[in-house]
Amino acid sequence: MKINKVLAAPHGPKLSEIVQGYWRMGDWDRNPQQHLSFLKSHVELGVTTVDHAAVYGAGPSCEELFGNALKLDPNVRDQIEIVSKCGIELVADDGKHVNHYDSRPAAIEKSVARSLSRMGVESLDVLLIHRPDWLMDVDAIAESLTRLKASGKVQHFGVSNFTATQFALLQSRLDSPLVTNQVEINPLNQAAITDGTLDQLQQLRVRPMAWSCLAGGRVFTEQSEQMGRLNATMSEIADEIGAASIDQVLYAWSMALPSNPIVIVGSGNIERVKAAVDALKLELSSEQWYRIWVAATGHGVP
Repeated sequence: MKINKVLAAPHGPKLSEIVQGYWRMGDWDRNPQQHLSFLKSHVELGVTTVDHAAVYGAGPSCEELFGNALKLDPNVRDQIEIVSKCGIELVADDGKHVNHYDSRPAAIEKSVARSLSRMGVESLDVLLIHRPDWLMDVDAIAESLTRLKASGKVQHFGVSNFTATQFALLQSRLDSPLVTNQVEINPLNQAAITDGTLDQLQQLRVRPMAWSCLAGGRVFTEQSEQMGRLNATMSEIADEIGAASIDQVLYAWSMALPSNPIVIVGSGNIERVKAAVDALKLELSSEQWYRIWVAATGHGVP
C-alpha cells in the first residue's frame, strides 16, 4: 500500500498522512548509506514527511545524521517534506544552569540556521515552536517568523504541545495561518482530546500531528492492571477489525478522531512503518473506540 499526501491545513502544506519521526535516529546504529536506504524505503511507501527537532540526539545530532545521509543522494530532498522544531535549549549539567525554553527571535533564527546547516538543505517545509515558552513574546515571534518566511528559509509554521489558547494567541499576531499543532495522542494521555486542543483544530480544519501514539511503548512493557485491561481490549478489537497488531489498533484509535490526526511513527524498522501505513485501512466503530477509552480510563462514559 502506498499512501498519498493530504492537506495539513486549508492553505497547505501537503504532508504524507503518516510521518516518519527521526527523534531516535541516533539509537539506530547505522551508517549514512543505511540511513539513506531506510529513508528511500519509507518514501517508496508514500511516507514522505520527516519529523526532526533541533534537540534530538547528541554527538552528532539526528539532524546531522540525516544530513549525512542526504549528502549521498541530494535528489532525495525533492521527494520529502522536512519538519523541524526550535525553542528548547539544553545546557551542561553544571549545577548553575538548567534546560530552558527560548523563543526570542535571535534564538529561533539561530536554531533554524543550525538545522539547515546540519541537514545541508536550503529551507524547511515546516518549522514548529517545540514547546510553549512562558516568556514568549508573540509579537517578537511573529516578526521573526515573517523574516524567516521572506528569506525562504521556512515555508510554513506551526507549534507543538500548545494549548488551544496558546495556539490562538500566536495565531492572532501572524498574517499566515499556523498549519499544525503537534501533540501527544494515545489512550493513556487524552489531554489534547479533553482540553479543547483538538476541538480548536477541528474548527480551523487544521490537522494535528500525533506523537507517541504507542504511549512510548508503555502498552508493551508496563505491568499494571490498567495495561492489562487495555491490552486485552485491544487484542479483542484487533481480531474484530482484522488488525495485524496492537500497534495498528492504537494508530487507528488516534486516526479515528474527527480532527484527522497525522500520525508520527518513531520506529526505524521499516516493517513497523508498513504496519502504520496499513492501519490507514482500518476503521473502528464508535463502540470499539470507546471500549479502548473505557479500558484506559477504568470507568464508563458519564
